[in-house]
Amino acid sequence: MRLLLFLATLTATSLASSVQAQDVHVKVDPHGPGSIASTTDYTTIQQALDHHPFAPAGYRVIISIVPGVYHERIIVTQNHNNITLLGLGKSPEDVVITNSLNAKTAGGTFFTETAEINGTGFEADNLTFENTAGNTGQAVAAAVRGDRAVFKHCRFLGHQDTLFADYGRQYYVDSYIEGGVDFIFGNAAAVFDHVELHANGPGYLTAQSRTDPNQPTGYVITHSTVTTSLEATLPPPAGAPGVASTAAAHNMTALGRPWRPYARVVFMHTVLPAQLNPAGYTVWKRDDPVPPLAWYAEFDNSGPGWQPTERPSWEHMLTAKEASAFEPQNFLRGRDQWNPIAAAAKLP
Repeated sequence: MRLLLFLATLTATSLASSVQAQDVHVKVDPHGPGSIASTTDYTTIQQALDHHPFAPAGYRVIISIVPGVYHERIIVTQNHNNITLLGLGKSPEDVVITNSLNAKTAGGTFFTETAEINGTGFEADNLTFENTAGNTGQAVAAAVRGDRAVFKHCRFLGHQDTLFADYGRQYYVDSYIEGGVDFIFGNAAAVFDHVELHANGPGYLTAQSRTDPNQPTGYVITHSTVTTSLEATLPPPAGAPGVASTAAAHNMTALGRPWRPYARVVFMHTVLPAQLNPAGYTVWKRDDPVPPLAWYAEFDNSGPGWQPTERPSWEHMLTAKEASAFEPQNFLRGRDQWNPIAAAAKLP
């Protein structure tokens, strides 16, 4: 009997060791069979997020999404870590997650997001996140509050408050973000690398919200392009304070304004349009104290909007050595030595 028990235990152990842990793969197809009882096939993205099998520690749940327009709001909860959303189309336009809520209809800005992402290690590739509320006030396309988030080949479409990049380290690469007023806002440590920021209305590209000068947060826009559908009208009137925003009056956009006192934003190696307010960064309100407590900087930008002599005296013009601290692998490294570039390279 002891011999039989020993042999059974040995066989079970051998079988267990021969089964290697691996990523979990599931699929979303609006025209598929789909069932909450299924472990592989779902008809909505949220259904897949709610019912997918969990992956072993150190592995990922990869949710592949068939091309289509998904009229739904999705939430990645805090206990769902290492989730990858992968669009199966030829381009990000082929998989669109869309909704249309603004602050008035939803009861506040932070109830409007089409996608809410709270889990650590979230990744998205080849997708569009969209809020179609338009120029009706705050309307968030994606709210990202998870550490080590990566977005590659993604589009974020909205008008005011398009992308709430609010917590943790976030890396956006080869992507497109569109909006008009404060359309990237929050207090994450986020890098936008080879991204197109498109202003579809007068306003501000960023509204970063660092609340303490010792927080390692801020936005870095590098090797990117700022474009706009605006047509610049008259320049700011002679004698106007350089830090006072003239965006609405003159159909311009600005690099950013501080949503919270110690906001930090760096634009470097980026092409800037003629429709950029010559002041670059501005204060939050016209009558706010000057200089602000915010830390704003630029380095090695180009294009007709790159006018360093027109920038306010309190803006920082970085040296090459100073700018190196804001490269993605340096700014987002953290104590765990995270390499966002390597993480993004593993995506298709």
